[in-house]
Amino acid sequence: MPKRILQGVALRDARDKTVIVRVERRVMHPVYKKFIMRSKKYAAHDEHNSIKGGQSVRIQESRPISRRKRWVVLADRAAPSAAETATTAEKPAAAAEG
Repeated sequence: MPKRILQGVALRDARDKTVIVRVERRVMHPVYKKFIMRSKKYAAHDEHNSIKGGQSVRIQESRPISRRKRWVVLADRAAPSAAETATTAEKPAAAAEG
C-alpha cells in the first residue's frame, strides 16, 4: 500500500525535530452543496529542524515516531542548509571571474 503524501503550511516549529502542519481540504456541504474548507493539524518529524513557520511543506505517512507523530517532512521541500546556501552564493561570483 502506498504512503499518503499531504501538502500544508507549517504553523509552529518550537519543538525539537517536530513541526505542526495544517492541511486544508475542500468538502461539499451535505445540505447546501457549497464547497467549504476543512483543516486538520498534523505533527510531523523534521530531522534537521530546517522547516520554519509559514513555509509550505509536504509530509508523508510513516511508522509511529512518538505518541502523536506519524508523519515525516519530505526532504525535497525542506529549506537548504547554511552550507548549501554558501556554495550557491559563491557560484555566480566564480562564473563572473572566469
